[in-house]
Amino acid sequence: MDLELLSKNLLVELDGIRLENLPILELSYRSIELSRNLLTVFKRYILANDFESVDDEIDFFKKIKQVPLVKLIYFSEIHSFEIQFPKADRAAQLKFVKKKISKLNRFFLYNLDFGQYVKSGSTHFDKAYYTRDHLETYHITTSKFYFQDPDFCTPRDMLLGKFKAYTSLINYMDQKKHSIKNKLNGFSVNIKPSEKIPWPFTNTDWVELLYSLCAAGMDKQKGLSIIKLSKILQEVFDFTPREIYKTFQDIKNRKNSRTLFLDQLTASLLSEMHKSEE
Repeated sequence: MDLELLSKNLLVELDGIRLENLPILELSYRSIELSRNLLTVFKRYILANDFESVDDEIDFFKKIKQVPLVKLIYFSEIHSFEIQFPKADRAAQLKFVKKKISKLNRFFLYNLDFGQYVKSGSTHFDKAYYTRDHLETYHITTSKFYFQDPDFCTPRDMLLGKFKAYTSLINYMDQKKHSIKNKLNGFSVNIKPSEKIPWPFTNTDWVELLYSLCAAGMDKQKGLSIIKLSKILQEVFDFTPREIYKTFQDIKNRKNSRTLFLDQLTASLLSEMHKSEE
C-alpha cells in the first residue's frame, strides 16, 4: 500500500469538495470525514505491518500522516468555530474572532521552542519526537482529542499537526475578520465586480496554461496549489474548468507536442511582432 499516494489523493478529493462551493459547515464536515477515514486506514496498516526502519517511522509520522491529520484538526476547529459563531451583531462577531485569535497566539507562544524547531528545519530531535519508542520520556503534550492512540501517535506528531493547522487557522480568522468589517447592518456591502473576460479557448488549453504557470514558479507564491491558482484565474475569465488532474494526464500522453496551446501563443506573438516591424 502506497501511503504517500493515499495522502496525495486526499488533497485532490478535498480540493474537489472545495470547488463545490458548499456551506462552510458542510464543507468542513465532509473534509473531517475524509481525513478521519484515511487516518483509520493508516492506523490499521501500521498496526498490521509496522515499519522497516526508524527512518521510515519518522517519515510517516512527520510527513505522511500529517496530511490527513492537519486537515482533520483544521476543519474540526473551523466546524466548532462556525457552529458557535454569533449570528448577528458585528461587535459580538468581531469579539468572538478576536478571542479565537488570542487562543491561537497563546498556543504559538506556549510552544515557541517547538515552533522554532519546526521552522528551522532541524532534525536532531526527530527520533525522539516522531517515533513511538520515546512516549515515556516525551509525553504527548496536547490535551485536546483529535485522533490519538499510543500505538499510532508519537510524542510530537499531534503537536506538529496542530502547529501546521493553527497556522492556516490564523489566515482563516484574518479573512473572517475582514469579511465582518466589510458588512453593513448585517448585509454585505455590494461591490460591483469587474466584468469577466470570456475564455475563448478549450478546457485543455486552460489546464496547459495553468500547469505552465505553476511550473514557472507561480505555485511558490503564498503556497498556491493548482486548484487555488485556477480559482484565481476564474475571477478574471468566465470559465469553469473540468477534470483538471485528468486533463493534465491526457496532455502528458500526447504523442506530438505536449505544449500545443503554448506553441500557438508563441506563434501568434511572433506573428504580431513581424507585422509590427513591417
